[in-house]
Amino acid sequence: MTEEVKNSPIADFDWDAYEKGETAGEKTREELEKTYDESLNTVKDKDVIEGTIIALNKREAVVNIGYKSDGIIPVSEFRYNPDIKVGDVVEVFIENQEDKKGQLILSHRKARASRSWERVNQALENDEIIKGYIKCRTKGGMIVDVFGIEAFLPGSQIDVKPIRDYDIFVGKTMEFKVVKINQEFKNVVVSHKALIEAELEQQKREIISKLEKGQVLEGTVKNITTYGVFIDLGGVDGLIHITDLSWGRVNHPEEVVSLDQKLNVVILDFDNEKKRIALGLKQLQPHPWDALDPDLKVGDKVKGKVVVMADYGAFIEIAPGVEGLIHVSEMSWSQHLRSAQDFMKVGDEIEAVVLTLDREERKMSLGIKQLKEDPWENIEAKYPVGSKHTAKVRNFTNFGVFVELEEGVDGLIHISDLSWTKKIKHPTEFTQIGADIDVQVLEIDKENRRLSLGHKQLEENPWDVFETIFTVGSIHEGTIIEMLDKGAVIALPYGVEGFATPKHLVKEDGSHAQVDEKLNFKVSNSTRTLSASSCRTAASSKMKQRQNAQRLRRQLPNVQLAKRLSL
Repeated sequence: MTEEVKNSPIADFDWDAYEKGETAGEKTREELEKTYDESLNTVKDKDVIEGTIIALNKREAVVNIGYKSDGIIPVSEFRYNPDIKVGDVVEVFIENQEDKKGQLILSHRKARASRSWERVNQALENDEIIKGYIKCRTKGGMIVDVFGIEAFLPGSQIDVKPIRDYDIFVGKTMEFKVVKINQEFKNVVVSHKALIEAELEQQKREIISKLEKGQVLEGTVKNITTYGVFIDLGGVDGLIHITDLSWGRVNHPEEVVSLDQKLNVVILDFDNEKKRIALGLKQLQPHPWDALDPDLKVGDKVKGKVVVMADYGAFIEIAPGVEGLIHVSEMSWSQHLRSAQDFMKVGDEIEAVVLTLDREERKMSLGIKQLKEDPWENIEAKYPVGSKHTAKVRNFTNFGVFVELEEGVDGLIHISDLSWTKKIKHPTEFTQIGADIDVQVLEIDKENRRLSLGHKQLEENPWDVFETIFTVGSIHEGTIIEMLDKGAVIALPYGVEGFATPKHLVKEDGSHAQVDEKLNFKVSNSTRTLSASSCRTAASSKMKQRQNAQRLRRQLPNVQLAKRLSL
């Protein structure tokens, strides 16, 4: 039905002729046509004009533009505005004044498109709130129909809260603000979040102005990160740092809270300017150290779980929030430098002994080696002087070999106690790390946890026999194996080494003997060095220092030789 148009009646209309059915005259017909034409709007194809919706159903909208016929527009073109109703004035684009059926063809979508760019720019300039229809998802956000233009809605601009499911917004009509326009590429970015931020900002100021340290509030878990949990306090967010979630160790906040969980939190601190609020959860519970068994004391055994490992030790949780440190030195009686990872790993359930306990400082040290007997307590009974054992080579020095008899019991074999006959310059010439070696206990220093050991003592002293073979004046064939400034070292039978001074290395022809040269030598003197046991004493530390110096200067048994005067 067309809109009523008020016109004045024709003054000289012949009503009698009209009642009789007589045809009006030519002049009257022209006047009637002129009056009718003047009552209609003049429109052209491709024009954009305003029309009024006069009928509406699920499929179509009938729009009156004041033309001789009404236009039909699909309702789908109004999907950005679900509140459209009869009587609303809308812009329409005239596609065709009359199709084959005599129907006026209109388009609302094209009308919007023709003016959309101008409208979008006005909306940005005037900071308008506009409506848009969310068409679909795209990478990083949504596509929104705004005035017929496809605008981009970033995921971060949908709401102030993180959105986990974008699909629930597809097909919805929402209010937006235009926040950015790229004139060159005709790109439009809109935001729904911007509409509520101003209101939230005011709410934040009001909420923060009422906050007090120590105040307990109810909040909802909004977001979980590796370093903490963001809590929605009803318009303002606060952060619970991971260290404030529990008195115990927390590897990830998800171990304690879950998304959308409601919980009570306490305000630890806040910043009015930056609007940062620090919250705590563990502070609502009593400190575990306050609930620690009052009868617990040094020397007691406790059980716990390894929660943190370091090279220097392990932290053991004996109750939530109550931890003790086992230093690596308290993990074994052995003196060898080792890493704590050699003894345990995170998650291990262990038993330990309380070594120190400071309730005020809330510190505790533990040990596990104390669960075993100290091997040095009865060292004299297990390793008496003169007893023979098999040890494992652990380390070398220039002056000897360190060996381990058992865990926690180490000893030193001085280089002079490795062999009766060989002159050893470095222990690596005699054995290797990890090898087994037979030893005899020579001396025990329980106070300093040291054993003096010998290897050559396991065999009979060959010099008891050599003295009868290498008598003074006897002649033996030997090979020069090393030349020194003060003489030469001579290899003799039975593995014995002798020494000849330079004046005794001149041959009969006046030439000097050379390395690897084999000659006959006569024994001019035979001496033994002091045995390892004969120069040891349990005297003062100065005496021990002198003993060590003697050890370093000690030489193997030697024979002084003179070159035979005639071959």
